[in-house]
Amino acid sequence: MKKLILVCLIGFGLYSYVQENPQVARYVSEVINTEGSSNRADYSSSDKALQRAFDHRQSDLQVGGSGTVIKILADDLQGSRHQKFILKLSTGQTLLVAHNIDLAPRINALRVGDRVKFFGEYEWNARGGVVHWTHHDPRGRHEGGWLLHNGNIYQ
Repeated sequence: MKKLILVCLIGFGLYSYVQENPQVARYVSEVINTEGSSNRADYSSSDKALQRAFDHRQSDLQVGGSGTVIKILADDLQGSRHQKFILKLSTGQTLLVAHNIDLAPRINALRVGDRVKFFGEYEWNARGGVVHWTHHDPRGRHEGGWLLHNGNIYQ
């Protein structure tokens, strides 16, 4: 009986959290509909949108997608601390992820070759671009982002 009550409380807490965070609800729906499937059309279209943003030197765009970790960089410890790594998208474009570890948990188990799904803000640069704001905004002024690695959401 205690286990049932605990499961119900956890379930209610998760449900409430998803209801208050629409970007998580969108993503959970997307994962449920594509996880385990070999069809990566949704992600390849996101990769193509990122390629267009790069080609047109656009910035300040909310983006989502996924990529394979090709390099893990040293943390940036100047100002707000950021975990940094480079993803390779299906288009071949590379993307630097700058994940604020003062506001969100770091991905300790991250390794080269891992797949990471992301939602954040894209900023153009000549090397493929940067995604940041992969965390909640404690002030509530910016749409929250996240990273998904091995079934865990980091935000």
